[in-house]
Amino acid sequence: MSDVAAGARPGHGEPAERPGQPAEPVAGPPGETPDPDAPADAQAADGDGRKVRKQRPFWKELPLLIVVALVLALLIKTFLVQAFSIPSDSMQNTLQRGDRVLVDKLTPWFGGEPERGEVVVFHDPDNWLAGEPTPESNVVQDFLSFIGLMPSSKEKDLIKRTIAVGGDTVECTKGGPVEVNGKALVEPYIFPGDSACDDKPFGPFKVPEGKIWVMGDHRQNSWDSRYHTEDATKGFVPVEDVVGRAVVVAWPINRWATLPVPDTFDQPGIGVAAGLAPGALGVAGALPLVLWRRRRLTSGRTAG
Repeated sequence: MSDVAAGARPGHGEPAERPGQPAEPVAGPPGETPDPDAPADAQAADGDGRKVRKQRPFWKELPLLIVVALVLALLIKTFLVQAFSIPSDSMQNTLQRGDRVLVDKLTPWFGGEPERGEVVVFHDPDNWLAGEPTPESNVVQDFLSFIGLMPSSKEKDLIKRTIAVGGDTVECTKGGPVEVNGKALVEPYIFPGDSACDDKPFGPFKVPEGKIWVMGDHRQNSWDSRYHTEDATKGFVPVEDVVGRAVVVAWPINRWATLPVPDTFDQPGIGVAAGLAPGALGVAGALPLVLWRRRRLTSGRTAG
């Protein structure tokens, strides 16, 4: 069906134009009024003779898009997530040499500290990597590492599992399991055939506040906290040196997996320091009430 409004005759709802009388300008939709200050080459006429702004070619906008993308990548690397490459076998079989892991860097910014069982990346606390060769890199890799699109080959960081945190007591005797606050850990993540600590028994050690005790999952191939008890840090890693928690194995694709906290760290009683806190607070809160009640009873007997 045709649009009859477009062919309406004079005298049927719309006045006819008189000969010689100029036509009144037709008001266009809001927002389409041409900018009188715009340069001539930025405007073009549409079908009704109105001028509209030309759209910029994509190649002119591409540099700006690239800059925005690089800035966003740099912000994400700095504050949110960063990729790291696994250079050794110390975390087998949880992590294999060459794996790429994504590390959560946001939580530490809000004051979050490592928890037992988490796999964490941390800066070398006291020359743990002394003598280890630094992999060679090129300009492209260095740039991509700077913006967080590739792991850095120059940063000397380590990745281990957090076994104990500040306030915990940790130990392991030859032939026995690792114990945290007197609770034996069942560690299914240990490399098959390895013992819990037969190559290097340790403890008992009390972890200072603001420090963590770390161990590799491949116990017989990991120079972790056990081997640095004579260093300045006594084998403990300062929380301030922790970059973040490794949460996902992102590459290669066939090894994609999350890195959850094992159930053995959730067993009742393992958090002795945290478990005593509510009781201590309860005693502290009840003590003034008890003293006040005793004072009233004593004064009542004296008055009588």
